[in-house]
Amino acid sequence: MPDLLYEKTGHVARVTLNRPDRLNAISFEMLELLTQALEDADRDRDVRVILLTGAGRGFCSGLDLKDTAEGKGIAGTLGGGGGVAHMGTRHLPTTVLHEIDTPVVCAINGPAAGYGFDLALGCDVRLMSDAAKLVPGFAKRGIVPESGGTWYLPRLVGWARACEIAFLGDDLPAERALALGVVNAVVPAAELEAEAARWAEKIAGNAPLAIAAMKRLFRHGLTEDFESHSHHVLMQLLALFRSDDFKEAMLAYMERRPPRFAGR
Repeated sequence: MPDLLYEKTGHVARVTLNRPDRLNAISFEMLELLTQALEDADRDRDVRVILLTGAGRGFCSGLDLKDTAEGKGIAGTLGGGGGVAHMGTRHLPTTVLHEIDTPVVCAINGPAAGYGFDLALGCDVRLMSDAAKLVPGFAKRGIVPESGGTWYLPRLVGWARACEIAFLGDDLPAERALALGVVNAVVPAAELEAEAARWAEKIAGNAPLAIAAMKRLFRHGLTEDFESHSHHVLMQLLALFRSDDFKEAMLAYMERRPPRFAGR
C-alpha cells in the first residue's frame, strides 16, 4: 500500500497518512507525497475542502527517526546535501499547508507527536478523538517544533499558554487540548470520521470563492496593519460581488432555497 492515500468524494479531498504499523511516522517519501497531494487538491477547482487524517490508531507519530538518522526527511530536505547555503522550506508540506487557500479539516484520530503535532496545528480546523492525545515533547528531545509550531502556538493560544505547552512538554489529552484552545472539538472515537466528514461537507457547501478568500485574508491579516488589511478586504469584496456565486446567493435568498454554488 502507498504511504499516503488520496481520495476525492464530491468536493472533498481526503488525504490519509498511511503507515499504520509506524503510527504514520513521516518518511522521506511521505514528505514528497504529502506536498504533492496538498498542491494537487489546491489546484483542483472541484475540491473545496481537504480532510487530513491518519490510518489505523494514530494520526502521526512524528518524523521517521530512521530517515532522520540517515539524513533524509526534514534533515535532507533542509540541508539538500549542500549545507546551509541550500537550506529552504518552500516545498515542505507544512509550508504548503500554510500557503494554500483550500480549507483543511484535520481529524486527529490518535497520537499526534512532534511533526504530527505541528502538522495538525497547520490545519484550519481540528477535530480530535476523545481517545487521542497531542504530544508536544520537543523540550524532552532537545529540539524545537521545527515545522510551524513556534509560529502557530502563540497565535492560537497566546504567549503564556504556548510557553506552558512547549516548555513543559507534557502530553495533552483531548479535553485538555480543547480547554487550551488547540482543537475545535472533541468527538467520541467511533464518531470522529463521520463528524469530520460532516464538517468538511458543510464547509464545501458554502461559497468556495468566499471561503478561499477568507482563508487568504486571515493569513495576510496576521502580518498587516488594520488600515492596509481593510483595503485588501474591500478589494476582495468588490471582486466577489462580480462572481456568479454572489448572484446565486442573492437569488437563493430571495427564492427561499439553499444556494447552489459553482465556484465561479
